[in-house]
Amino acid sequence: MKVSFVRGMAAACLWLCSNFALAQDGNYRRLTADDFMGTPHVNGDNAIAYTNCSIHFRYQAYHENGVYRLVFDVPLTMNRDRSWMDKSRITSQKMLAEVLKHEQGHYNIAYMEQQEILRVAARTRFDYNYQAEASAMFNRIHAKYQVLNANYDADTRHMLDVAQQHSWDVYFQRRLAYMPPVEQTGY
Repeated sequence: MKVSFVRGMAAACLWLCSNFALAQDGNYRRLTADDFMGTPHVNGDNAIAYTNCSIHFRYQAYHENGVYRLVFDVPLTMNRDRSWMDKSRITSQKMLAEVLKHEQGHYNIAYMEQQEILRVAARTRFDYNYQAEASAMFNRIHAKYQVLNANYDADTRHMLDVAQQHSWDVYFQRRLAYMPPVEQTGY
């Protein structure tokens, strides 16, 4: 009985790790202190770090049989020169790890947004009004993740609420582990 339980746990762990590795294909990455090269801002919110990511939204449209097929390019960029960390306020390696974990959450949200844009775009049928449709799709998804990002900071109180930070960390792990793949073809 114990051997089958261990095998089952090992298989589940291997499956979860392989799914997490799939989420890391493309441009998913773990942040390090070297990703924060910008000058720290003093703007009254007492922030220790700030993560700046950009999602660029481009596509090529091809007209085929009355339908427009859009091929999307949606790169996610971690803007190292706009991201900053006030290293003078980081007093230990443990604190650095906590700050990086919190900032990783902001990057995870940007990554989840990028992946959702790609998934939705791949399964959307576009017509002659494809420009407005694509723009509306992007704006709708972007607004959803702006709210998620604001909720993340509010719930964790910018990482100060350790229990809430842990809840979000678990949420991110699950979202990344079970993230559906992106189809590479559009309609």
